[in-house]
Amino acid sequence: MTAPGALATATLVLFALGLVLLLGVRSNDGSLLGGAFTLSNFAVALTDPLYATVIVRSLVIAGLVTLATVVAAYPVAYYLAFHAGKHRALLLFIVTLPFWISYLLRVFAWKVVLAYNGVLNSALMTTGLTSEPTLAFLNTPAAVIVTLAHAYAAFAILPIYVALENVPRSLIEAAEDLGARPTSVFRRVILPMSMPGVMAAALVVFVPTVGDYVTPALVGGPDSTMIGSMIQAQFGKANDWPFGAALSVIVMLVILSVVLAAGYADKKLGSRS
Repeated sequence: MTAPGALATATLVLFALGLVLLLGVRSNDGSLLGGAFTLSNFAVALTDPLYATVIVRSLVIAGLVTLATVVAAYPVAYYLAFHAGKHRALLLFIVTLPFWISYLLRVFAWKVVLAYNGVLNSALMTTGLTSEPTLAFLNTPAAVIVTLAHAYAAFAILPIYVALENVPRSLIEAAEDLGARPTSVFRRVILPMSMPGVMAAALVVFVPTVGDYVTPALVGGPDSTMIGSMIQAQFGKANDWPFGAALSVIVMLVILSVVLAAGYADKKLGSRS
């Protein structure tokens, strides 16, 4: 009974991954599968400081997005799990409501908010905080971070909410009966037991944001170029699929190392708790 699913996985995932790996070790002769076998694509990608800088920048931006998203999502998830009461279903619906809107439209909405003549500049001028519009909001790394954090907020809220919802209320009551203050209950009971959800939320946000290229292209500037944009350019305007595939493999390996490190840290935290 698992054969259909296994076949679909092998076709859609493993075959596509194998094709990327194959392209990465081929030369670019304009054909679909490239020319002769070569490792020059990886050599250029690993030795050229430009690509190393962009990869590091992508990791830093993705890390800041993940940090901002998880920190903002935890209080929301905590309220949903412990204080929402009969309004929980409605609030969960509101949390997932942005999924009903196209991702591209949400990015364009932030572009309208942060633009030179956008909502934010207009609000600052109306309140008298500034006398003229500023270019400091749009086409900056901060704009990319804010936009991505908003776009992936629900991906962080839901895993943390599930982890908090599964915290046994009996343990919380036992801690309170033993005289623990609310801050101690949170620090010694709730937070450690919700860490698997926090780690899951962090990975769910971090992995796709590293390779995002739509948001940097629309709200970011030259200092916000991420590796996804460079890969997209290789498959598009540059028409160098082998080099784009090599960059993709390198990014996949970097992300895999981060995921493995996070899994190891989560295992250590689980053993301590």
